[in-house]
Amino acid sequence: MKKTVLFSFLFGIFFVPISLWAQTEPKDTLALAENKFEESFYESLKQKGIQNYDKAVDALEKCQNLQPNNAVVYFELGKNYLADKKYPQAYENFEKATKIDPTNRWYWNGMYDVTYETHDYNKSILIVEKLIEFKPDFKEDLVSLYMNTQQFDKALDLINELNETVGKSEKRELYKADILRDAKYQGSEKANLIDKIKKNPKDEANYIALIYMYSQSNQEEKALEIAKQLEKEIPTSDWAQVSLFKFHLNNNDGEKAVKAMNIVFASDKIDKKIKHRMLNEFLLFTRNNPQYDKDLEKAIGYFDNDKEVKVAKEIGKFYQAKKDWNNAIKYYEMHLKSTSDDMDTILLLMQAFTESQQFEKLAKASDGQMQLFPTQPQLYYYNGLANNQLKNYKKAKDILESGIDFIVDDVILEINFNLQLGEAFNGLGDMKKKDTYFSKANELINKQKK
Repeated sequence: MKKTVLFSFLFGIFFVPISLWAQTEPKDTLALAENKFEESFYESLKQKGIQNYDKAVDALEKCQNLQPNNAVVYFELGKNYLADKKYPQAYENFEKATKIDPTNRWYWNGMYDVTYETHDYNKSILIVEKLIEFKPDFKEDLVSLYMNTQQFDKALDLINELNETVGKSEKRELYKADILRDAKYQGSEKANLIDKIKKNPKDEANYIALIYMYSQSNQEEKALEIAKQLEKEIPTSDWAQVSLFKFHLNNNDGEKAVKAMNIVFASDKIDKKIKHRMLNEFLLFTRNNPQYDKDLEKAIGYFDNDKEVKVAKEIGKFYQAKKDWNNAIKYYEMHLKSTSDDMDTILLLMQAFTESQQFEKLAKASDGQMQLFPTQPQLYYYNGLANNQLKNYKKAKDILESGIDFIVDDVILEINFNLQLGEAFNGLGDMKKKDTYFSKANELINKQKK
């Protein structure tokens, strides 16, 4: 917690004519007392300026003896004690100043400073409630104090009040989010949002907040009800489509879901995390409803410029995990159209061709990639494997012998190279070399087991 109001106690603003401090006394005595007071007071300011707080206090105590009801003296004493971290004495003198002159908010500020420094936030609340009478801006401090003392109901009420009167702030919105993680405070907030919607049905933000709260508490029907209300009141609202999309999917209404999804994906107002979630939900829907594959491909196009998540690649991996090799291939190839140097995706594509036994495509694809990445041994392996399967044994042998020299600290890949070389020489009828490479593969496998 950090105080939102910073206090700088300026000495000059407290100076008043000496004649106003004086009582009715003989002129000579009065002049002498005024001189002594002024000398001691200025001495205290000088000593405080060089951080000699004890000497400053001594000088102020002389002033106090001369004018025991002067609030400025107590205030200065409080400031010196506070600077010297003598908190009880600081609080006591600030408090005395407020009793002499309760209309000066800087004296109350001094008490607030002490309680804040000593983390006595409950006492701070009482003082800030007084300070609000002088300056309403102190309500911001009060929110933080309520949060720090775990008076979340009061904090929430005050946050909502300030949101209405002075507008939202990032800090208060973070506080509010923390409070609403606890379900016991959500009921009052839902009621608050419903009331706001009734009062101002054209304010989109209240609908969005209420939809989110209902969704978080698994009240999907309530969320849908509010989304429909939002769509009715604000037909151009993109946010209404977020909830309607989920509703249409649950009803197995793909046409309406696609329409809602496309509106959301084209919107600059909707956070991309929400868009990614919607795409994942549509992906699962499409897997059981393949007639919407074209719509899925179109949806992916909205994410072409997404630097954080490579959507087509991730969808390819999703299908690969499901052993749906053809769809995996389709989305890997889609991704590589825009990011042709992504070696991870290239190898995933090669593996998908292998798993689906599309060896002609594997041979062609790996050959093209070898031209672009001539030092990547995995590409030589896949090309050799493909040519072995196509019975192009001489080509397989040549490719594998060229690629094996690029292997660095990859025993598994080295095993696979030796197995494919063994297959190539077997196809060529060279049994001696076949046995040599199979033996090398076995030796490496046995080493791996140890």
